[in-house]
Parts: sequence; C-alpha cells; structure tokens
Amino acid sequence: MIVTMERLATEEQIQSVVANVAETGNNTELIRGVERTVIGVVGDNINEDLRSGLEALPGVEAVVRITRSYKLGSREFRPTDTVVNVKGVKIGGSNDPVVMAGPCSVESEEQLMATANAVKAAGATVLRGGAFKPRTTPYSFRGLKEEGLKLLRAASDETGLPVITELMSEKDVELVAKYSDILQIGTRNAQNFMLLDAVGELNTPVLLKRGMANSYDDWLNAAEYILAGGNRNVILCERGIRSFETYTRNTLDIAAIPVIHRLSHLPVVADPSHGTGRWHLVIPMSVAAVAAGADGLLIEVHPNPDHAMSDGPQSVTFENFGKLMEGVRSVTGIGVANRTPLRAQPLPA
Repeated sequence: MIVTMERLATEEQIQSVVANVAETGNNTELIRGVERTVIGVVGDNINEDLRSGLEALPGVEAVVRITRSYKLGSREFRPTDTVVNVKGVKIGGSNDPVVMAGPCSVESEEQLMATANAVKAAGATVLRGGAFKPRTTPYSFRGLKEEGLKLLRAASDETGLPVITELMSEKDVELVAKYSDILQIGTRNAQNFMLLDAVGELNTPVLLKRGMANSYDDWLNAAEYILAGGNRNVILCERGIRSFETYTRNTLDIAAIPVIHRLSHLPVVADPSHGTGRWHLVIPMSVAAVAAGADGLLIEVHPNPDHAMSDGPQSVTFENFGKLMEGVRSVTGIGVANRTPLRAQPLPA
C-alpha cells in the first residue's frame, strides 16, 4: 500500500500515519521526495479498513494498494531509481554503467593480480572472482574457498577495486561477507529462500542473478525476500535463461533489462559471459546490454582462457576486454557527466 501525503503535510502528520500503521502490526518506509513524502506500507495485515482509516488522517492525499506480489521492489512502491553505493562506486540511476570484471575462478595470486590490474587499467571499477564455485559435476575445480577470498581482498587492497564474489551457503555468509563488498547469489541459488533471508539481514550489497528458468515475477519475488529482510542494497543481474538453443550456453534476455526497469526501481546489470558461454559473443552482447539501459556488466576475464580452470570458453583476454570497454564507451559515453540512461516509459497510473 502506498500513502501519498499532501505537498504541505507536516512532519507531525507524517508521523501520525507511521504510528497508525505500526498499531496494526505493519511496517512503513518513508520516501521523501522534493515536493512530497510517500509512505510505503507492507505487512500481513493490510486490508480495506486500514486503507479507509489512513485516508481519513490529516495530511493524507491518497492511499493506493500495490497490486503486485513483490511490494518493496516495485515501481509502485518507489518510483525513483535505487542507487547502490559500493565504496563510492554508484550502481543505478543516471550513473555510468559499472563494469565488474575478473576471472571466473581465483586460481592463484599471480593470475588474480595480473587480471585485477589489467581490468582496472581498461576501466573496470569492480573486481569479480569466484572463491566458492558451484559446478555441474563435483569433480570439477570448486574454488580455493577462504584462501581465494583472502587473495581477492589483497587484490582489492592493491588496486582499490571493490570485490564481488559468489555466496553459496548460509553457513558461509559471515565468512564471505568479511572479505566481499558485494555478495553474489548465483542462478542455482536464485530461489534458495533461506539464503535470501540470510543476506536480507545484512547491509552488504547483494547481486541477485536471475534463475535459469525464472520468469520476471519469480526473479522479482526472490529479490523481495532480501528487501523484506531489511537489506535495500539489491542489484539484479540478467545472466541468460535456459532455452532450446544449443549453440549458446544460455539465451541472454536483453529485453529483461528495460522490462525490469519498468517494473522495478532496482539496478539491473547483465552478464553476457554466462549469458552466451562464448567469448566472441561477449563484446557485442555487452554493447547491446548497455544500449538497452543496463546499469552495469559482469564480465569474465582471464590472462589465458585456454588454460582457465573454469569457464575458459566464455572468458575474454585482456586485449579483448580492452576492446569491450571501447565498445561500451562508444554507446554510453562513460565518463560523460549527467548521463541519461535509456528507460522504458513509467507505469500508467
């Protein structure tokens, strides 16, 4: 439910609405705009009596029910874009697209440091790398675990790049959060609701990948678990869905970017590496994603993809990552102040 206050509503009137909602056992979130304040109401006890009661309070202009199953993540709840700030790197809104780049798996200090320095030199602003790796078979390389996290932290300290890495289990939340600036929830855990609840209790930014068979509603409802837990620093990531096509690893759904921007205020980034599974498609799909309005990219980069311990076929070399950044700049004008991102028209009233 959304309570829109009158333009000249007083702070006392605003707090009266908050107090009345609290008495019913529901929660509120204040969204203070330039001209007026909007109060979001969420909970299990929202009914017509509550709506009528709030409408009668002084200073209330209108009360509207949110029709979507995902409340906190919807544009109805928050019409302005959420911007997630990661150590000064701003993701979302009118900010430049953020490029998160690095190896699929952290293999060694030498491999990681070479990659971190290369992607930073080319223009990346976040370092990605896997310490815990979900693999199709248990006999594949599954990551260096805590040693990999320590190497990521060391690379971050040397380069100044914030770190994003995947979290796979509730039992590792505290450990991974200790070393990481963004927690990545991968496609295999996109509907692991206990894990989503756990990261919802943190303030650490969370990047939630779309499940390989998730509809848009499935994806946004999964994000709602994190938001409902109190963590508002959520980034969505389109990483391709499973389809009948076998040439690519997945089918990267570029349309998801403007659709989700229309439905939700959360930032949306794209992962063309997992989305295609082929390195030669990563550059054109990166350009396509930012042209469609993506707030960022997640790119796998390796010094020698042919010898990578995981996902070599979809990893780009340092040279090709430089070309990718040139392509992205040609579309977005990264570094140009007051960039206006492409957005779908707002939802009708």
